[in-house]
Amino acid sequence: MNGKSASAAVDYAALDDAALVARVLAGDREGFRQITQRCNQRLYRVVRGVLRDEADIEDVLQEAYVHGYQHLARFRGEASLATWLGRIALNEAYGRLRRRRATVDIDDMDLTEDVVSNVVAFPGPGAGEDPLASAERSQLRRLLERAIDALPEGFRLVYLLREVEGCSVEETARTLSLREETVKTRLHRARKQLRAALAEQICAASGDAFSFMGERCARITAEVMARIGRLP
Repeated sequence: MNGKSASAAVDYAALDDAALVARVLAGDREGFRQITQRCNQRLYRVVRGVLRDEADIEDVLQEAYVHGYQHLARFRGEASLATWLGRIALNEAYGRLRRRRATVDIDDMDLTEDVVSNVVAFPGPGAGEDPLASAERSQLRRLLERAIDALPEGFRLVYLLREVEGCSVEETARTLSLREETVKTRLHRARKQLRAALAEQICAASGDAFSFMGERCARITAEVMARIGRLP
């Protein structure tokens, strides 16, 4: 059996982190493809918490994976593979920022209350959702993504990992090299800022609430006029 068919016979999804790493270290490169697929969402959100430019994010993700592959033997299983790679990705992201500007250590951030806004877990598509509901959901998603970007970096990273990615307090603390109490504090304040920011944005948009324009308006008007035309 050649290497390709041997890899095809492996149920990678059933392998835990340690087993998957062992296969890669033994020469199964296909196993690393599975690692990237398993960790892509987490790492994207971690890097997105630091960088805004999508091209930069993709570059950093690639660099992080290459670095992780080259040093995979250092993985000891003390944290999950996604957390281990997340630390590498975070270091790569901060490295890119340092080449552009002086940065402030997130541990030294002033955790005052008068900081700007937001974020919550992204809404997923509903079964059998109609086009209007889908468009509204997409609009809400964009609102939430802008809200994420408005959070201070330290809060944004914690919120992305805890609320969007669903990491535990312990795993978030490991990824960001923070105390667990710091994670809890930042999450609490991020939620508070989120509520305030969303309330402000909703109030600003309230004049457009229940909008009935465009195609829907034209269709109803046509139907009403047709009915009027049939009256005696």
